[in-house]
Amino acid sequence: MTPPNASMTARERARAELTREIKDEARRQLVTAGADGLSLRAVAKSLGMVSSALYRYFPSRDALLTELIIDAYNSLGAAVEESAAAASGGTAREQWLAAARRVRDWARARPHEYALIYGSPVPGYQAPEATIGPAARVPLVFTGILERAATGETGGAGAAGESEVRAGEPLAPELSAQAAALAAAIAADGLPGDVLVRGLIAWTQLFGMVSFELFGQFVGSFEPADAFFEHAIAEMAAFVGL
Repeated sequence: MTPPNASMTARERARAELTREIKDEARRQLVTAGADGLSLRAVAKSLGMVSSALYRYFPSRDALLTELIIDAYNSLGAAVEESAAAASGGTAREQWLAAARRVRDWARARPHEYALIYGSPVPGYQAPEATIGPAARVPLVFTGILERAATGETGGAGAAGESEVRAGEPLAPELSAQAAALAAAIAADGLPGDVLVRGLIAWTQLFGMVSFELFGQFVGSFEPADAFFEHAIAEMAAFVGL
């Protein structure tokens, strides 16, 4: 098999390698300084570079932050997509639970990258449009599971074409219109609005719960949080109708 970088020139390979080293060092500094304390000068110093050389790779701190944010979203997205695919032979509920567990596992393994994308906003930083696609990967996994369940395509116990998702209460007109607009935007026209709304409620609950665990809010109560987490994601699966 031809190596993926075989077509790159020596200069391009060197640039790619140094870019990786810069980002790796920046991630290490997230641990000690946090996202708001990230400094190009500090990164350059740690790598034995002059600041002017590093600016040829990342023209500003915000440009470096953007790359780290995109990498984190893509890493989490790929992990959750992989877990849902591995459970694709099971029911929609099993896929949902597998995806939720993978979110927590990734966050616990990479807490500072999780904090970068789901923690407090970095003062003065405005995320560019390039972050939207990577950020959408995880919620699209969950909405995809729900849409396939709603149309009977997940291989659950019901007959083909039979929904695995229970109907919910009617939505208020404004919320119904918002849900319809979101479903159209993410090409999930087969997903009923009430199911989409319940899915988003469960999605925010999942990330809120992971954040509580990582940021120490369960200390003295549900610690370790394993049993609480398993109970909560099962309850949320039931809440969305699975």
